[in-house]
Amino acid sequence: MNSIKRMVKKSGTSFFWSMRLLPLGKRNAMYTIYAFFRHIDDIVDGDKDVGEKLELIEAWRQELDNIYDKKTPVTEIGRKIYKNCMRFKLPKSEFIKLIDSITMDLPNPVQAPSMEEFNRYCRGVAGVPGNLSLRIFGCEDEKLIENLATTLGTALQITNILRDVKEDAMADRLYIPKEFLEKAGITSTDPQSVIVDKNLAIAREELAQIAAKNYDEAYGLIKRLDKKTARSVMIIASIYKRYFDIMQNRGWEVISPKPTIGKMKKLGLALRAFFS
Repeated sequence: MNSIKRMVKKSGTSFFWSMRLLPLGKRNAMYTIYAFFRHIDDIVDGDKDVGEKLELIEAWRQELDNIYDKKTPVTEIGRKIYKNCMRFKLPKSEFIKLIDSITMDLPNPVQAPSMEEFNRYCRGVAGVPGNLSLRIFGCEDEKLIENLATTLGTALQITNILRDVKEDAMADRLYIPKEFLEKAGITSTDPQSVIVDKNLAIAREELAQIAAKNYDEAYGLIKRLDKKTARSVMIIASIYKRYFDIMQNRGWEVISPKPTIGKMKKLGLALRAFFS
């Protein structure tokens, strides 16, 4: 388990600050599912050729079958999922949604998706972690889990997209929906061209408005959680909202440098959310 914990801590993820305040059993479950998410992401972003990446992803679909059919998992992370996570009754369908969404970048990188594709992508890569986390934290209200995972997940992923727009372009990716680009008068969907377009700020602001609306809705839903669960969710939300606020305050025409939050500031935000 220590190797998985080190992976989470080393990544610098904002989720680490909410995980470390959980009871041991829940903390280990959260470390494990984050390690799974990170591993799948690393497969897609790695240096292997597309064919090998697709084989590895297919192997993980089989590994999930092993876990849920009570066969012996063949990977370390698979065994940890079986040991640390299954007691929380996590739906297999959520893990599949995550794989399907992350692999939208295979065989070709995502470039200016439709709004339908964009929403599906956000629900998978950010909504799934929220859905599974809420179950581990102790929430049992299925409707609340789905609504909060979707709204907060969308807000967090849009924050990531707005923050990483230049970095993504360097990797030939562009996650801003085509509809927003067209509304801003941007006809190209080539990432390198889009990030130097003078109208990019307009498209980013349109996307930011969706994030702001989802943050507001998510905060309202968080109030319906019990206090312990709400604390963990608010820590994550507060840190990401800080990134969002930094970008909004400096203006959406600024894409570089990426906003940063130091460890002590993250700790302060986490403690403020925990005790509020």
